[in-house]
Amino acid sequence: MKRFWNWSGPQNQRVLTINGTIAEDSWVDDEVTPQVFQDELSQGKGPIDLWLNSPGGDCVAASRIYTMLMNYPDNVNVKIDGIAASAASVIAMAGTKVSMVPTAMIMIHNPLTIVGGQKEDLDQAAQMLAETKESIINAYELKTNLPREKISSMMDDETWMNVNKAIELGFADDMLGQNKDVTDCYSYSDKQSELVLLNKLKPQAKSNISVKSLQKRLSLLSH
Repeated sequence: MKRFWNWSGPQNQRVLTINGTIAEDSWVDDEVTPQVFQDELSQGKGPIDLWLNSPGGDCVAASRIYTMLMNYPDNVNVKIDGIAASAASVIAMAGTKVSMVPTAMIMIHNPLTIVGGQKEDLDQAAQMLAETKESIINAYELKTNLPREKISSMMDDETWMNVNKAIELGFADDMLGQNKDVTDCYSYSDKQSELVLLNKLKPQAKSNISVKSLQKRLSLLSH
């Protein structure tokens, strides 16, 4: 089983990372992988921070993850730190709040498949794709409140959205870094920078200099 997700953090401060292609081993006729995801989702309580960076993948897998997250009893805060394209954009729509870093992108387009056979097989595939598109529009419509015709047209055109456009159209709620919360990307980066510098200073510090003293000096350096 190729995992494209990972859990971290304590049970009351859960962090879920979805990175890379969604379900390279398709979830179609797969009752194991979705159940593993569901079991891990149910193991803890409290809000979830979902960091999402994926070019998309299997529509069935995305649909099931979307449903699981929508049914989760607490908030799911989606944070797109790279790209949420194709099927990954459907997962993003499950967020109670959807945030994007300044350089992130969302992309939506029509579903696609590869099929061979007789005319009846091609007709059936075309009908399946049409219904799949309508099901995807359902998720976008619930999040954005945009008219279905507009969403359909955007999918026809393969629409790419930076954070500002995504917020304008309702696919995202805000830009990470604007309010400087500790969970925002910029604040997180600042925190990491301080920790790296602090760790470099520790070995050079004399034994009678406390970590608290080093932190105070570091605070002065950063202002």
